[in-house]
Amino acid sequence: MFACTRKERQISRTGTPYLTIELRDRTGTILARAFRDADVLAGRFERGELVRVRGRVERFREDLQIDVRTIARAEGTEADPARFLPVAYRDLDELEGFLEHLVREVYDPGLGGLLASLLGDRTLRAELRRAPCSVPPPRPGAHAPAPAPGGGTGGGRQASAHHAYLGGLLEHTVAVATLALELCTLHPRLDRDLLLSAAIVHDLGKTREFTYGAEIARSREGRLLGHIELGLRLISAHMPPALDDERRLALEHCVILHHGPDGGAGQRFATPEALALYRVNLLDSHVKGALEYAAPHPGS
Repeated sequence: MFACTRKERQISRTGTPYLTIELRDRTGTILARAFRDADVLAGRFERGELVRVRGRVERFREDLQIDVRTIARAEGTEADPARFLPVAYRDLDELEGFLEHLVREVYDPGLGGLLASLLGDRTLRAELRRAPCSVPPPRPGAHAPAPAPGGGTGGGRQASAHHAYLGGLLEHTVAVATLALELCTLHPRLDRDLLLSAAIVHDLGKTREFTYGAEIARSREGRLLGHIELGLRLISAHMPPALDDERRLALEHCVILHHGPDGGAGQRFATPEALALYRVNLLDSHVKGALEYAAPHPGS
């Protein structure tokens, strides 16, 4: 069982087609080639899928490669992306416990009802545990992914890559909400319930932004709408009657501006809570990105 991260149809010197395939698991990557029935085998799987392979490992020019006899996409329970994708370092059950504690710190009935409805959605809760915050950067020496529909690669390192692994969204959400709570202690004039609620829901759209197979990639919804719009739709679907229009608008404003004015269609911060969320979100994402990708210190 492998993750297929490259698939190319090529022509040999004799004019016959063959497949060049890159296969990956947690131990690393290996090239594979299918010289027999290449076109038949090519129809049984696609790049980005989990595949079951049978073949013989041989040495070619000092490197190991697989002479493929059969290959096809994996089906059913054996096709579990978590076996091949990067996962969070921290325990997800522990992180969920922290999240539940943070939700209990919101005392506003309307905002509290919204959070209770969101966390009571079992499907959404499972996606919150699984989703990353961004697509992982390519591994050194890895073959570049094929272009995604509508432009871009559908992968690769983003300028703001952070928490780029399964469970990363839950880890980031807990971190941002914790920072927000601490900031309210330092600045008690902030609307504590609003800022904390916004911190908990600001990235919920990322539960709809990605697909999971051999790689983490952006979904069609994610590419066309983005996680802010997807998050607003999730919030709207769980909005309780007890949340009045003013509080709802204030919360949505925070979500729209959590990447700053550039990410909010040029809108300006209308509340200190929106500015505060932008800053604590930026702090956690930049620090995590620096730790993950060994970014140089300022001035170096």
